[in-house]
Amino acid sequence: MLVLLPPSEGKAASGQGAPLKPESLSLPGLTPARETVLGELVELCSGDEEKAREVLGLSEGLRGEVAKNAELRTAGARPAGEIYTGVLYDALDLASLDAAAKRRAARALLVFSGLWGAVRVTDRIPSYRCSMGVKLPALGALGAYWRAPMAEVLPAAAGDGLVLDLRSAAYAAAWKPQGEVAGRTATVRVLHAPTRKVVSHFNKATKGRIVRSLLASGSAPAGPAELVEALRDLGYEVEAQAPARAGKPWALDVLVAEIH
Repeated sequence: MLVLLPPSEGKAASGQGAPLKPESLSLPGLTPARETVLGELVELCSGDEEKAREVLGLSEGLRGEVAKNAELRTAGARPAGEIYTGVLYDALDLASLDAAAKRRAARALLVFSGLWGAVRVTDRIPSYRCSMGVKLPALGALGAYWRAPMAEVLPAAAGDGLVLDLRSAAYAAAWKPQGEVAGRTATVRVLHAPTRKVVSHFNKATKGRIVRSLLASGSAPAGPAELVEALRDLGYEVEAQAPARAGKPWALDVLVAEIH
């Protein structure tokens, strides 16, 4: 099983240890593209602060993020699973999983990123600010920039098992499973059952709880149909729609009665 996650906009502080080693990150086929984006971001943030803040879409209160980006090559790094915070990651709560579940998380979770493309939760990275929606001056929109490198690397990373896609639209644009991989991919919406509407906060929280439940239980569904059964066994109310034709993902709705 490969679980595709969005990052969080807010991030924990960088670590006190050794700085980033781009060549040590998972998915080494993305290294040249990562180096390019990293170089462009550091250069942008080492120059005109106001321009950098405008490009990155940062408010006045987030001005300090520019200086942080300028020091990415020398800042201490820590596991990505500790860097990413926010509603989904709070609900997932990787730190409190038992040892076996943490090993499963290291193998299964892949976090998409405007800066790194995608990383494992065990990859050591510094704290940064660069969403997939950013348009860097020399590279353009990062969602479009990452499509070609991702298309080269991600099919192999997906292996021959289930792909559980929990990404938001901006990050899903960087790689869309195609062909046979798409057929064993499941996308998930979380709906407030009484209204049948998506509510951002509990959508993220429920996705975090779903991933935690799968990791903690040791469940290893082989494909989307098995995922539906696994989630129901774990107590989730799930409605599933199989694709109408080959090469399309399954669509799963998880219904939640309470917003929390």
